[in-house]
Amino acid sequence: MLNPANAVLGKLSAVSQANLFLRTFGITKIPMLAFVGPKIMSVNEQSVIVRIPLNWRTKNHLGSMYFGVLAAGADTAGAFMAMDAIWRSGRKIDLVFKDFKATFLRRATGDVDFRCTVGDQIGALVQEAIATGDRHEMTVPVTAVVPSQDPEQLVATFELTLSIKRRN
Repeated sequence: MLNPANAVLGKLSAVSQANLFLRTFGITKIPMLAFVGPKIMSVNEQSVIVRIPLNWRTKNHLGSMYFGVLAAGADTAGAFMAMDAIWRSGRKIDLVFKDFKATFLRRATGDVDFRCTVGDQIGALVQEAIATGDRHEMTVPVTAVVPSQDPEQLVATFELTLSIKRRN
């Protein structure tokens, strides 16, 4: 029998489905995400762009994005790519970020886009974890730009070590 929820989801675009998932996950599992309001701007199996608006919730005393919010944006972009690959695998896999490195290049004085473009590598890591049952790790790069100022000028770069393991 057709699940009515699946029929409704099937009518939504990939971006709308991703945003519905992100909002639901934020509200139920990580309320701070719901507070800062990330939004998926584009998504496919290779890449994701997550935007966090600059507003009273995300701004520091200098009028730029607070570095904790920048960290949350990088985490969201990298984790979304991993969660998508895990979901597509149909297997139960635990994920965690083992470490986090940030390089702040300039103040983010507008809405920030966080880009993660290693979906194929994350997908291969997921398949490796499924095949072996062992813990596997990789460095996930994420970049941040302020598209309203210069969509190519980086404001920050991040390296997150993704660690995944198949549940038994």
